[in-house]
Amino acid sequence: MTEPTTLTTTPGAALEAMRAARPLIHCITNFVAMNIAANTLLAAGASPAMIHTPEEAGEFARIAAALTVNIGTLSPLWVEGMKLAAEGANAAGRPWVLDPVAHYATAYRSRANAELLALSPTVIRGNASEIMVLGGETSATRGADAADPVAAAENAARSLALKQTCTVAVTGEIDFVTDGTRALRIHGGSALMPQVTALGCSLTCLVGAYAAVLPDAFEATVAALVHYAVAGENAAADADGPGSFGWRFLDALAALTPAELEARARVEAA
Repeated sequence: MTEPTTLTTTPGAALEAMRAARPLIHCITNFVAMNIAANTLLAAGASPAMIHTPEEAGEFARIAAALTVNIGTLSPLWVEGMKLAAEGANAAGRPWVLDPVAHYATAYRSRANAELLALSPTVIRGNASEIMVLGGETSATRGADAADPVAAAENAARSLALKQTCTVAVTGEIDFVTDGTRALRIHGGSALMPQVTALGCSLTCLVGAYAAVLPDAFEATVAALVHYAVAGENAAADADGPGSFGWRFLDALAALTPAELEARARVEAA
C-alpha cells in the first residue's frame, strides 16, 4: 500500500475480520442484481438476505448486521420497504449503504432518493455522475451509466460527505472514497467490469459487509473497494471476455487471502 499509516485497519485485516464474522447483510437491490449480488457476498465471505417487502423489511433490518439499499428498480411498495428498512437499521444502530442509481432520471426516482437521504445513510456509493448531481453539480448523463470521470466528482463527493455526515464512494476506473476530511484513491479492477451487469450494485452490498464488522465506515468502504479491485485484476488475467470474467470474478473474490490483499492493495492519499 502507498499510505499504510492512513488506515488503522488494513484491507487484509478487514477481510479477515469480515470472513470470521460472516455478517448477515440485508440487501434491497434491483431485479437485475439480486442473484449476482447474493453470489458476490457469498464468495467474499458474507451472508446475503434479499428482502424488500414492507411487511418485513423494517423488522429484518433490525436483526441483520448491515443494510444496503439500491434504487435501481422502484415501485411504491419497494420504496416503502426501503424506508422502513433504513428506519429499522437506524433504530438498531446498524450501518446502511445507499446506492442512488440514476436518481436524477425521473421526478419519482429523485423524490424516493431524497427521502432515503433524509434517513442518514452511513455510506453512499455511486458512479461519478450520480455523486456529482447529489453534490450539487451538473452532469450530462441521463441513465444509470456514468458520463463523467471519477476525478470530476471528487469535490462533489467531499461536499456531499460533509453535508450528509457520511462516507461517500465514487467508483470507476480509479475509485475515490471520502468522509469529507479523509480521502483515498483505490487503483485496480479491470476494464471488463463495466461490461458485466450488476457488478457495481453488488459492490454496494460488499461495502455493507465490511461496514458490518468495522466501526469506521470510511475504512470499511476502502477495504471493500480494495477487495473488489484486486479480485477484478485477478479475474481479468485469464478471462477471454465479459462472460468468462463474470464467473472468474466470483472465484477471485473467494480465493483472495488477507495476505494477498495486503500485498496487492494499491491505495493512495487524495
